[in-house]
Amino acid sequence: MTKSLSLDSRIHAIVELGNVMGQAAESYTLPDTGFAIHYPELYDSLQVAYHQNPWFTPANIAFALNEWKDALNEQAIQTWLKDYQPMIQNTESKKVAVIMAGNIPLVGFHDFLCTLLAGHSFIGKLSSTDKVLLPAIANVLCTIEPLFKQKIEFTEGILKEFDAIIATGSNNTARYFEYYFSRYPHIIRKNRNGVAVLNGNEDNEALKKLGIDICSYFGLGCRNISKVFIPEGFSPQKLYSAVEPFNKILFDHFKYMNNHSYHRSIYLLNSTPFLDNDAFILTESASYSSPIPVLYYEFYKDIELLKEKLLLDDDQIQCIATDAFTNDKTVLLGCTQSPGLSDYADGIDTLKFLIEL
Repeated sequence: MTKSLSLDSRIHAIVELGNVMGQAAESYTLPDTGFAIHYPELYDSLQVAYHQNPWFTPANIAFALNEWKDALNEQAIQTWLKDYQPMIQNTESKKVAVIMAGNIPLVGFHDFLCTLLAGHSFIGKLSSTDKVLLPAIANVLCTIEPLFKQKIEFTEGILKEFDAIIATGSNNTARYFEYYFSRYPHIIRKNRNGVAVLNGNEDNEALKKLGIDICSYFGLGCRNISKVFIPEGFSPQKLYSAVEPFNKILFDHFKYMNNHSYHRSIYLLNSTPFLDNDAFILTESASYSSPIPVLYYEFYKDIELLKEKLLLDDDQIQCIATDAFTNDKTVLLGCTQSPGLSDYADGIDTLKFLIEL
């Protein structure tokens, strides 16, 4: 019979893990901290991750680690869990399988966190593009609290013997997931995109904050801004001041620039109007999901009508970056990559789903 792990013990271990993740981020810029000696497996995984996936640059991995370090403080966790008391104290342990995406570093960490805090066992099926970071971090957690060893498993094979599943993928794979896992309690996530709404009065500082939302992780995250709504009369070229701080980073990345050359050629062949600063392409489109390295824009006349449109298109939108209005999906410019613990992907309350299994 396995020994149970109290909620307080789970929280304490997670907080300590957050501290280690912060140290891991520091190890990129302060290599003499001794981190490699104390956490050799995690340190090695940081190096291997970039070699396995060139999109996972040291800067991007450090950015992700720092965001989680900031999120995993005890006060934030206790505040988050308060609304789930006392159910979370008495959850019957189940086996939860999690099929993870691999678009940005540690994109599946929130599902990992929710599963363990809910008191369940985690069975992770990793993306081929993000295979080393989460297992290494999980091993650190098991060092902090050895009882987690009986709660964490990773597999590359067919998922077996689980009670519920969380799966993240494209719209195409989501249809497969819905069919294959229909008999299990499940959360199936599809493609979503971040959008921004400008009111036309943003200064240069606000536009640079928008640039963070657009360019972090090379724009690969579902919370990255792939489309900007701008008022009529606003010059799209002003958007280049938003991405200008990232130009060198983008220009120096060979996979990113391969995408740039490809899409620039496609637009030229199809006579599609576009703007280009040699690192970033702007083009007008009614679509939400833009390819790397393209940012779509669309003009609007009336912000109230635009808000109605965004509500109708809710199932395509992960978040809305704007200082112009607020609703349950809006975040301030510059904040899309710093979600809170209760900012659930696709708006589905993952923790509530897990507690109620």
